[in-house]
Amino acid sequence: MTVRILIADDHEVVRKGLAMVLRLDPAFEIVGEARDGAEAVSRAEALCPDVALLDLKMPILAGDAAARQIRLRCPQTRIIILTGAEVDDAVFDVIEMVDGFVLKDISPDELSRAIRSVAAGERYVHSVVVERMKAEMGSAPDIRVSLSPREMEVLRQMATAATYREIGQKLFISEETVRSHAKNILAKLNQPNRTRAVVVAVKLGLITLD
Repeated sequence: MTVRILIADDHEVVRKGLAMVLRLDPAFEIVGEARDGAEAVSRAEALCPDVALLDLKMPILAGDAAARQIRLRCPQTRIIILTGAEVDDAVFDVIEMVDGFVLKDISPDELSRAIRSVAAGERYVHSVVVERMKAEMGSAPDIRVSLSPREMEVLRQMATAATYREIGQKLFISEETVRSHAKNILAKLNQPNRTRAVVVAVKLGLITLD
């Protein structure tokens, strides 16, 4: 199966370099390129790629804003953010909304793995980013968490790229019920969003990212 890819980066050298490297893999087809976030949204809507590889910092429309619009207009397109930015609170929010998050110093082999994983419906976060996220969160919070079996099932799914609707389909429950469980999980872990909850759950040994 060929993975159709859209590359968006305002630096032509980076954009062309990524395209050249990815074309070496016969399983990848570069269907389009974009020079800014607005063009990325327009091209994604026209091309409906399997994967959109977006630079985080682009003119006109940043990568995270472009990702939101692509989500609305092309829900079948999986999104990977590629960035050289440091991991901070803003990055946590970006990771929350995309299928993959990698740093620009990623090796070609790992980038290929990331694209393959995301195209297959899995979530992929660069190992370096995961470690930085853990460091940013500090040591495991001194809390005792008691999650129900169903909440544990939902929590494990929250660590994947699945949407709440997809989680519901996998667990044979409604999206509303999934959101209710997720809300309880966030409250019990005392975290503001899904990504932070997953990081804390890993640090507490509740789940793994393997």
